[in-house]
Amino acid sequence: MHRFLPVYLPLFVSVFILLAFIAPSVSVYRQTGINPFRFATRHNALHDYIGGVMKVLVALLLVIAGVYSFLPGWYAYLVPFAYPGGTGWQVAGLVLAHLSLAGIVLAQRQMKQSWRIGIDYENETQLVTTGLFSLSRNPIFLFLLTGLAGLFLIIPNAASLALLCTVYIVLQVSMRLEEDFLLGRHGQAYARYKQKVKRLI
Repeated sequence: MHRFLPVYLPLFVSVFILLAFIAPSVSVYRQTGINPFRFATRHNALHDYIGGVMKVLVALLLVIAGVYSFLPGWYAYLVPFAYPGGTGWQVAGLVLAHLSLAGIVLAQRQMKQSWRIGIDYENETQLVTTGLFSLSRNPIFLFLLTGLAGLFLIIPNAASLALLCTVYIVLQVSMRLEEDFLLGRHGQAYARYKQKVKRLI
């Protein structure tokens, strides 16, 4: 495992970012002409700030994987933990990470052209309540957190734990902003959906 992970981890993280953010963005843009990245639109300062924070967190994800794989002499600066540790935990982390990517891709396909990164204040989008969205109002966020939990199990250190905790806080704020927006946009339809389905799980 100690030879496999330094090669595989940066490859998987790159594929994760490609499939979770870049590929669906390109697909939605080609189908609709709308840029699905909806931060920095100046409709809500807090919303735009979250967009900037998320860019930093994605960069931190790349740094963590890069240091582990390519700069082993610097890995001590990430403050690795003795526990959890071992091959069993790493295998569990890899399983979680791969399941999370599959869940994200599936949820994005179920959203179809309504998929966005951030809140789209300018364009009408359909309220999606079926499929994974019948189990969680935010399955993509849920699987993103699951994937980061998997990363922590693969390489348990202070940086990967801080990334997981920070993303959780940021997503909690983001979900509440989206809820207020969707309630205003879809009214009682969203209110009923909100009562039936939990925010995460």
